[in-house]
Amino acid sequence: MQLMHIMIRFRVSAPYTIVAMNVYISVDIEGATGVTSFSQCGRPSSDHYDFPFARRMLTADVNAAIRGARAAGAKRVVVKDSHANCKNLLGDELETGTELISGTGAGKDGMMDGIDATFGAAMLIGYHGMAGALHAMMDHALVGGLHRFWLNGTEVGEIAISSAVAGAYGVPTVLVTGDDETCAEATACVAGIETYSTKTGFGRYMGWAKHPSETGPGIEAAAIRAVSAATKIAPFVVSGLVTMRAQFRTAEEADLPALMEGVSRLDAYTLEWVRPDLLSAHRVMLSVFNLSIRGRQSEM
Repeated sequence: MQLMHIMIRFRVSAPYTIVAMNVYISVDIEGATGVTSFSQCGRPSSDHYDFPFARRMLTADVNAAIRGARAAGAKRVVVKDSHANCKNLLGDELETGTELISGTGAGKDGMMDGIDATFGAAMLIGYHGMAGALHAMMDHALVGGLHRFWLNGTEVGEIAISSAVAGAYGVPTVLVTGDDETCAEATACVAGIETYSTKTGFGRYMGWAKHPSETGPGIEAAAIRAVSAATKIAPFVVSGLVTMRAQFRTAEEADLPALMEGVSRLDAYTLEWVRPDLLSAHRVMLSVFNLSIRGRQSEM
């Protein structure tokens, strides 16, 4: 029997302001509709048996955000695939005219590669809560092996870091989607941000998920509200000297990045660095993380 995928489009009828602008969308996967574990959303491998399902759900969520952004006036939409090997979205099923950034290896801004001052708004779709967030599904800190992460003394996750990178270019983060805890984290980070919850976590790998027939129109409506209000939301700007601290789960993950100039080793697991601005500190962070992965693989 041949299976056929049917794309359902929802019409969102509500008064909103049309705002012509370019919109940037950074995409993770843990917060996507219906996804509850890393075995679903890791990457193409035998360890992640349900990856095709997660890809479909994520693509549907992103399409809903694109439709909402365009309904509110977005003239150009750029989507950055930002999870794992950054080849998660089904490019041929994205809304027509969408520009997609995928793959890894040559970027300078990590999960926000491609963003610049020409964008009027940024969205974070399918994001997750930071490490230790109670009841957050698949909570973690930025990269595998990292236990906790601090920005200027405050423990943060990917929402704050991605929003800060957008803010460094003067772009406000206007929408975050993910589970309840993810949405609460976003609201605490960016004043006036719009959020949409796709599920409620009971624990790290268990949750109460909304059906795609609900999350589709929900994300689309949230994107409309977010883009319509973009000019009223201030960019999340981290100014002045920036201190970042990373605590890994094992000592070997800290070994190689500890050799980098300007990176201090506070103990076996913890590294810290100070840079004059957010973007330069963030680029050191990316190098630290890449070297930590080599350390994690050293015993193989």
